Amino acid sequence: MSLAERLRDAAESTRDDRAHPEILDASDPDQARRLDEISRLPGIRVHDELRTQLAGLFETRDPAGTLDRRALQALVDERLGDDPCTYGRWVHFPWSGRLVHVLPEAEYRELRTSRNRNKITEEEQQRLRGLRIGIVGLSIGQAAAVTLTLEEVGGLLVLADFDFLELSNMNRLRVGVHGLGVNKAVLAAREVFEINPYARVELWTKGVDAGNVDAFLTAGGRPLDLVYEECDDLGTKVLVRERARRLRIPVLMETSDRGLMDIERFDLEPDRPIFHGLAGELSAAALRGMSNYEKVPVILEIVGREGMSDRMAASMVDIESSLKSWPQLASEVALGAGLNVDTARRIALGQLTCSGRFYVDPHQIIDDRLASPVAVPSRPLVGISDEAHHFDLPPLHPSRGPVTLEEVRTLVAWAVTAFSGGNCQPWRFEWRDPVLHVVHEPERSRSMLDVHHRASHLAFGSVLENLALTAPALGIASQIAMFPEPTDPCRIADVRLSRSVGQRVDPLLRRVADRVTNRRLGPRGRIEAEVLARLAGAAGVHDTRVLWLDEPTALDGLAALLGRADRVRMLSRTMHGEMMGEVRWSLEEVERTRDGLDVATLEMTPTDLAGMRVIQSWPVMRMVGMVGGGAGLERPTRKAIDAASAAGLLVVSGTDPDAFVRAGRGLHRLWLQAAEEGLALQPMTSITYLFHRLIHAGGEGLSASEVSELRGLRARYLQLFPVPDGHAEPMLFRLGRADPPTARSLRRTVDEVLVVR
Repeated sequence: MSLAERLRDAAESTRDDRAHPEILDASDPDQARRLDEISRLPGIRVHDELRTQLAGLFETRDPAGTLDRRALQALVDERLGDDPCTYGRWVHFPWSGRLVHVLPEAEYRELRTSRNRNKITEEEQQRLRGLRIGIVGLSIGQAAAVTLTLEEVGGLLVLADFDFLELSNMNRLRVGVHGLGVNKAVLAAREVFEINPYARVELWTKGVDAGNVDAFLTAGGRPLDLVYEECDDLGTKVLVRERARRLRIPVLMETSDRGLMDIERFDLEPDRPIFHGLAGELSAAALRGMSNYEKVPVILEIVGREGMSDRMAASMVDIESSLKSWPQLASEVALGAGLNVDTARRIALGQLTCSGRFYVDPHQIIDDRLASPVAVPSRPLVGISDEAHHFDLPPLHPSRGPVTLEEVRTLVAWAVTAFSGGNCQPWRFEWRDPVLHVVHEPERSRSMLDVHHRASHLAFGSVLENLALTAPALGIASQIAMFPEPTDPCRIADVRLSRSVGQRVDPLLRRVADRVTNRRLGPRGRIEAEVLARLAGAAGVHDTRVLWLDEPTALDGLAALLGRADRVRMLSRTMHGEMMGEVRWSLEEVERTRDGLDVATLEMTPTDLAGMRVIQSWPVMRMVGMVGGGAGLERPTRKAIDAASAAGLLVVSGTDPDAFVRAGRGLHRLWLQAAEEGLALQPMTSITYLFHRLIHAGGEGLSASEVSELRGLRARYLQLFPVPDGHAEPMLFRLGRADPPTARSLRRTVDEVLVVR
């Protein structure tokens, strides 16, 4: 036998149009025998990476990376047991001579689509797997079928094409030369199964015609959910639409020219004209038998000259002259596959309800005429070195005679080093000799967390304590009258100033310029009981108490609670906007406003700062909430508590404004004592004011889901902090030992806050 004869016979004997794999369970005796037979076939290639697949599965279930390599392998060994061969399934692909070991179907799908999250939620993925999708024409349609499978959109694919692969098709079909002469639907099905052996595929290798179109469109016993029409024949295009409209099936078409995506929602508009009525009353019967040349005018009506690229329009002149058919490029087909699948997914999930035509034309989007310089955003502030650790305050020297305006200015300069939520500084001072009025400016402090202005009242306690500490060093006596005008709740206090030389100066005064929020992280260590007692004693001067946590297990429980509360805050549009409005991103912004939180004070790593830039966008956060994400939002708070040696909850009897002012004075003294002890203190108050809104404002402004979650958190929180009845909890904070902060947020100048009457 000659070489030519042997090659011809070999080609005939190996011709194979099979498109479905054989899936075998080695734990079943009959299937195990079949598996043994296949493993003995000449040239069979066995691929067994099941251990790697299982390890990948366990890693995706442990996104925080708590499993080391040894623990991971132990889980794999436990799952596989004594006979790894019987775990999962073996898949035989007869057309390629491969035998592959894969995970069971549910685990295979979980791992293979794990990178779809959060762009597709698990619930959405389940809905998409239930779709039944038909594809007519497996040239352009092949790319759609493969992309649908990659994204796992469609639980059943019905593929129709009568044609066989030719070499001229291989400018746009992803297939090897060994596929020449094989039906295009078969080739597409093979690609689908090699990606997902568990896929469901029906093949219509005779194509679609008037005799079978209804059966095709109702494959499985009911109308398909969606049809891609990607065939070349105009008569078939019309036929598919005629019947799809009757069955109320939406039809999608991507033309591989100018990124045209055509949507006909016959499911929502059963009377919609075919091709949007662009070609008038078309019928499949009238088009039957027309040559490509004769179809050109109809196609021009359907596509429209303005809808074609210049090169496609020029090609129309030469159809059936120097060109056999419409030209197509692989890049256009690849783009079309993405458009097809993205559109189908959005239709299935109810995110797109329109019919119409849309162009994603790279030539119109990426063009010399549209090129513009890339804008480089301003870099975040690194820190203000000369003011990083203390305030530069005017000196304190006692004097005699009447209290002067310059002394009042000095008092105010020291007073405004006080703390306030988000460094909003909601205060104004009015000097009417001899009284300094301390006034609330509520427009500076409006926020969801400033419930009934209680956070502002806490801040005013800090202001008043600063005044009380500073006045004796100037030889001034201060008499504080709280809320002196019942009809004006914004008038927090009247401070009557008079000369009084020789008063005792509280040693905590020396720490006023040093008191700072320090978010730097250090190692968790023990703080001695006597130190905690001194801190509590400092707060107790104003009848406030501190509930301490310093056991590691309790602190870990608190970290989880605070993380969840921060997630609630960040996924609330209002609170997210308020928080981002507090941040100052550049040196220019810090110095111009002199309020808010200098981003440098947040002590973020470059990675954390990059993440902060991302979550600054509300549309991003809205999507995080929609997909059920947000665990990463809890990480900064968890890290902060992991570095804490203790956490303290300040509690005070009563919930009225006076109680919060009193608590602010006690907290201020505690904070100064912490500076004296060399401890870093960071307020962590989101949860306490969310609870205050929940309990004392009836949950006003919170959604039902937020109320429900906060109630659950509250129950766990009270197990850690047994807050007495009738008490408010104005401040939760963490303590630790850490290096000095990188920067501190500025304060408004005396001229900005002091008015002389």
